[in-house]
Amino acid sequence: MTTDTTPDQAAETPKKRPDPRAILQQLQAASPTFRDFKPLALRIDKSILERFPDIDRKSLRSALRSHTASTKYLKAMERATERFDLDGKVAGEVTEEQRTHAATTLKERFAAVAKQQREKREAEEAERRHAEKLKQLVTKFGR
Repeated sequence: MTTDTTPDQAAETPKKRPDPRAILQQLQAASPTFRDFKPLALRIDKSILERFPDIDRKSLRSALRSHTASTKYLKAMERATERFDLDGKVAGEVTEEQRTHAATTLKERFAAVAKQQREKREAEEAERRHAEKLKQLVTKFGR
Protein backbone atom coordinates (compact mmCIF):
# COMPACT_ATOMS: atom_id res chain seq x y z
CA MET A 1 0.00 0.00 0.00
CA THR A 2 1.49 3.33 -1.05
CA THR A 3 0.82 6.61 0.65
CA ASP A 4 1.74 8.93 -2.19
CA THR A 5 -0.19 12.20 -2.16
CA THR A 6 -1.77 13.60 -5.26
CA PRO A 7 -1.32 17.27 -6.14
CA ASP A 8 -4.90 17.91 -4.97
CA GLN A 9 -4.15 16.38 -1.57
CA ALA A 10 -0.96 18.41 -1.21
CA ALA A 11 -2.93 21.60 -1.86
CA GLU A 12 -5.30 20.68 0.97
CA THR A 13 -2.48 20.38 3.51
CA PRO A 14 -2.94 23.24 6.00
CA LYS A 15 -0.30 25.94 5.91
CA LYS A 16 1.90 26.32 8.94
CA ARG A 17 1.01 29.54 10.77
CA PRO A 18 3.83 32.05 11.05
CA ASP A 19 5.42 32.32 14.46
CA PRO A 20 4.06 35.37 16.34
CA ARG A 21 7.63 36.23 17.43
CA ALA A 22 8.67 36.41 13.79
CA ILE A 23 5.75 38.74 13.10
CA LEU A 24 6.79 40.97 16.01
CA GLN A 25 10.35 41.07 14.70
CA GLN A 26 9.02 42.08 11.29
CA LEU A 27 6.87 44.82 12.83
CA GLN A 28 9.73 46.07 15.02
CA ALA A 29 11.97 46.30 11.97
CA ALA A 30 9.33 48.24 10.02
CA SER A 31 7.73 50.43 12.69
CA PRO A 32 9.19 52.81 15.28
CA THR A 33 6.00 52.37 17.32
CA PHE A 34 6.69 48.65 17.79
CA ARG A 35 10.45 49.09 18.06
CA ASP A 36 10.13 51.66 20.87
CA PHE A 37 7.19 49.92 22.59
CA LYS A 38 4.97 52.98 22.22
CA PRO A 39 1.23 52.63 22.94
CA LEU A 40 -0.47 51.30 19.83
CA ALA A 41 -3.30 53.06 18.03
CA LEU A 42 -6.63 51.39 18.52
CA ARG A 43 -7.46 48.93 15.74
CA ILE A 44 -3.86 48.99 14.53
CA ASP A 45 -4.37 45.40 13.37
CA LYS A 46 -6.29 46.71 10.34
CA SER A 47 -3.40 49.00 9.38
CA ILE A 48 -0.93 46.16 9.80
CA LEU A 49 -2.97 43.81 7.60
CA GLU A 50 -3.26 46.51 4.91
CA ARG A 51 0.48 47.14 4.93
CA PHE A 52 1.47 43.48 5.35
CA PRO A 53 -1.20 41.41 3.58
CA ASP A 54 0.91 38.26 3.89
CA ILE A 55 0.53 38.22 7.70
CA ASP A 56 -1.98 35.69 8.98
CA ARG A 57 -4.77 37.33 11.05
CA LYS A 58 -4.69 34.76 13.89
CA SER A 59 -0.93 34.90 14.17
CA LEU A 60 -1.10 38.69 14.19
CA ARG A 61 -3.59 38.60 17.07
CA SER A 62 -1.22 36.34 18.97
CA ALA A 63 1.71 38.63 18.26
CA LEU A 64 -0.24 41.71 19.35
CA ARG A 65 -1.39 39.99 22.54
CA SER A 66 2.21 39.09 23.33
CA HIS A 67 3.44 42.61 22.57
CA THR A 68 0.79 44.42 24.59
CA ALA A 69 1.23 42.08 27.57
CA SER A 70 4.98 42.67 27.72
CA THR A 71 6.40 44.54 30.69
CA LYS A 72 8.03 47.15 28.41
CA TYR A 73 4.73 47.90 26.72
CA LEU A 74 2.79 48.07 29.99
CA LYS A 75 5.39 50.45 31.45
CA ALA A 76 5.03 52.67 28.38
CA MET A 77 1.23 52.59 28.70
CA GLU A 78 1.46 53.49 32.37
CA ARG A 79 3.26 56.77 31.54
CA ALA A 80 1.79 57.62 28.13
CA THR A 81 -0.86 60.10 27.12
CA GLU A 82 -0.83 59.38 23.38
CA ARG A 83 -1.17 56.37 21.08
CA PHE A 84 0.78 55.93 17.86
CA ASP A 85 0.25 54.47 14.39
CA LEU A 86 2.72 52.29 12.47
CA ASP A 87 4.69 55.32 11.32
CA GLY A 88 5.11 56.70 14.84
CA LYS A 89 2.55 59.49 14.37
CA VAL A 90 0.09 60.36 17.13
CA ALA A 91 -3.16 58.46 16.60
CA GLY A 92 -5.30 58.91 19.69
CA GLU A 93 -4.93 59.17 23.41
CA VAL A 94 -4.32 56.84 26.32
CA THR A 95 -7.06 57.28 28.88
CA GLU A 96 -6.54 57.43 32.63
CA GLU A 97 -8.42 54.14 32.92
CA GLN A 98 -5.98 52.49 30.47
CA ARG A 99 -2.98 53.86 32.37
CA THR A 100 -4.44 52.57 35.63
CA HIS A 101 -5.07 49.16 34.10
CA ALA A 102 -1.43 48.98 32.94
CA ALA A 103 -0.18 50.04 36.38
CA THR A 104 -2.40 47.48 38.12
CA THR A 105 -1.28 44.71 35.77
CA LEU A 106 2.38 45.54 36.41
CA LYS A 107 1.85 45.70 40.16
CA GLU A 108 0.16 42.28 40.16
CA ARG A 109 2.88 40.82 37.94
CA PHE A 110 5.70 42.11 40.14
CA ALA A 111 3.90 40.93 43.29
CA ALA A 112 3.52 37.43 41.80
CA VAL A 113 7.22 37.31 40.87
CA ALA A 114 8.21 38.51 44.35
CA LYS A 115 5.97 35.86 45.93
CA GLN A 116 7.53 33.12 43.79
CA GLN A 117 11.03 34.27 44.72
CA ARG A 118 10.11 34.44 48.41
CA GLU A 119 8.60 30.92 48.29
CA LYS A 120 11.70 29.61 46.53
CA ARG A 121 14.00 31.15 49.16
CA GLU A 122 11.83 29.74 51.97
CA ALA A 123 11.87 26.27 50.38
CA GLU A 124 15.66 26.42 49.97
CA GLU A 125 16.06 27.52 53.60
CA ALA A 126 13.76 24.71 54.82
CA GLU A 127 15.79 22.20 52.78
CA ARG A 128 19.03 23.58 54.22
CA ARG A 129 17.68 23.31 57.80
CA HIS A 130 16.46 19.76 57.09
CA ALA A 131 19.87 18.73 55.74
CA GLU A 132 21.60 20.32 58.76
CA LYS A 133 19.28 18.48 61.16
CA LEU A 134 19.97 15.15 59.41
CA LYS A 135 23.69 15.83 59.63
CA GLN A 136 23.39 16.51 63.39
CA LEU A 137 21.43 13.27 63.90
CA VAL A 138 23.99 11.24 61.95
CA THR A 139 26.78 12.80 64.00
CA LYS A 140 24.94 12.10 67.26
CA PHE A 141 23.72 8.56 66.56
CA GLY A 142 25.98 7.30 63.79
CA ARG A 143 28.82 4.98 64.62
